[in-house]
Amino acid sequence: MPTSPKTHRPKVLAISSGGGHWIQLLRLRPAFEGAEVHFACSDPGAAEMVGPAPFSSFPDANKDQPLKLLFCAFAVLRILLRTRPDAIVTTGAAGGYLAIALGRLFGIRGMFVDSIANAHELSISARLALRITDKVLTQWPGVADATPAAFHGRVL
Repeated sequence: MPTSPKTHRPKVLAISSGGGHWIQLLRLRPAFEGAEVHFACSDPGAAEMVGPAPFSSFPDANKDQPLKLLFCAFAVLRILLRTRPDAIVTTGAAGGYLAIALGRLFGIRGMFVDSIANAHELSISARLALRITDKVLTQWPGVADATPAAFHGRVL
């Protein structure tokens, strides 16, 4: 009896900072249907929001904290090496950008979904991500018209 080849479930790393970035990332969960999803957030308490799904945390940082950014980068790298995702999806900020930047070194595809709060311009992380990721989405048509980011409707 012939055996059928195993179907490959894509592995997605869904990563963001805490607070609003995390809430918006969780609103994308229906898009991950059929994928093996590993969640990561700068807020360790966010694990309870994803139930039994795999979860990792990393230290929060921003552009004004270079040493914290370094620690964040090492933690995100460790998450990438452990999870080996096929794709990275983030809503920002620093940890998500670092995941996309480091993932790029391993050939991992990435998508940055900018916050709905950025109605007039892209966030700093999204502007940086434009240079290195496969897709940056904005949720405002006017921002898409003024930038290389794409608009496919308000997804969050």
